[in-house]
Amino acid sequence: MLPVERFQDYVLKNSLLSKQSRVLLAVSGGKDSVLMSHLFKRAGYHFGIAHCNFNLRKEESERDEAFVRRLAATLEVPFYLSSFETAAYAAAQKVSTQMAARTLRYEWFENCRQQEGYDLIAVAHHQNDVLETVLLNLTRGTGIAGLHGIRPRRDKLIRPILFLSAAEIEEIIRSEDFSYVEDSSNHADKYARNKIRLKVVPQLKAINPGLEQTFEHNIRRFAETEQVLNQVVQALRETLFQEREGHVFISVDKIRALDPRQLLFAELIKPYGFSENLAMDILQSLNGQSGASFYAEAYRITLDREELIVSAILPRDYGGINIHPEDQQVSMGKYQIEISGSTVVRFEKVKEKAFIDAGKLIYPLILRNWEQGDHFMPLGMNRYKKLSDFFIDEKVPLPLKEQIPVLINGNGEIVWIAGWRQDNRYKVSPATKKVAIFELKMNPR
Repeated sequence: MLPVERFQDYVLKNSLLSKQSRVLLAVSGGKDSVLMSHLFKRAGYHFGIAHCNFNLRKEESERDEAFVRRLAATLEVPFYLSSFETAAYAAAQKVSTQMAARTLRYEWFENCRQQEGYDLIAVAHHQNDVLETVLLNLTRGTGIAGLHGIRPRRDKLIRPILFLSAAEIEEIIRSEDFSYVEDSSNHADKYARNKIRLKVVPQLKAINPGLEQTFEHNIRRFAETEQVLNQVVQALRETLFQEREGHVFISVDKIRALDPRQLLFAELIKPYGFSENLAMDILQSLNGQSGASFYAEAYRITLDREELIVSAILPRDYGGINIHPEDQQVSMGKYQIEISGSTVVRFEKVKEKAFIDAGKLIYPLILRNWEQGDHFMPLGMNRYKKLSDFFIDEKVPLPLKEQIPVLINGNGEIVWIAGWRQDNRYKVSPATKKVAIFELKMNPR
């Protein structure tokens, strides 16, 4: 018997969709997606069917496409098709065919959803898929997030038949005499997931015949445990993280006080793309030399004395930006320089502003990052100092000094280390007739 009532109860309990929702069903033609299609039809939901032909199994791929097209016609719902050259895409992207197929289908499903006006995408994962995912994650190594397996909903993607096991689906398909197609690759054990499905799960079920139900209960507990962990980590993040000048600063002493340190620290920096292994490396460096840096794809963590500094990895603008006399504003990275002038000779002792004798400027000026060998005459001094030494004396952390704009005169001399110190040679004096004012601000973009 078709479990329509259980299906509707599961949808309602997990707030997956409403009677007004338009849902795009991802249908391969196998038992799972065929049953999902019939459940949607019998429950009276508004839906269409989308099918991907990956052109990986020759005649089988064509057979599957034709079957799903007929299924959509039988159920009297719209049918959408996309055909991919998956093998060529995998080779070009240097990924496995499985990964290529996954990327292609989900990108197309989302594009189709938007273009055709659907609210959601439904895929036919069931309890055994969740079980296999958890076992696969455990085999490969996972944090607690990998133990809750597949969730009923993620953004626009829903999984409305997770309440069913593979055995239940098999029995319903048989009792309802629904037609379906079989993917021969499901029986090949060259894929890791298939090995778990065909060899591992049967052995575990011999020990515990109710394996799916046991895992369902365990996964619910894991999900609740993850929720508690996330709440603890968020509270710690609000306490430990201090934002200054566009960077995040974390006290090393407070990191050392975390318990359990490794788990909590790894969760704290996970949003920045740092793996658990990198988190361990960072923890081991806390007693080491200041200046050590660790890199994720978009962020860097630098050990600076008693703090860790989390900073975005931004391209350094070595080429420089030209500044002309008529310019009133220029941007470089996360910074913005506002430029004005005054015939009133004045000076403010504000780090974010430079008051320059305009008569000494040679245009175009250049705004760039610091370079090895840079030197200037700091305001109040009559001798030169290397910029690298200035940064050390001022205890400027590495992530900051790589992004500080340096204002260069047309003759190559440094005029201002933006936000830190201007050059003594360009200060205003009784002989100054016009003042050029440069003000450093954070770029609002």
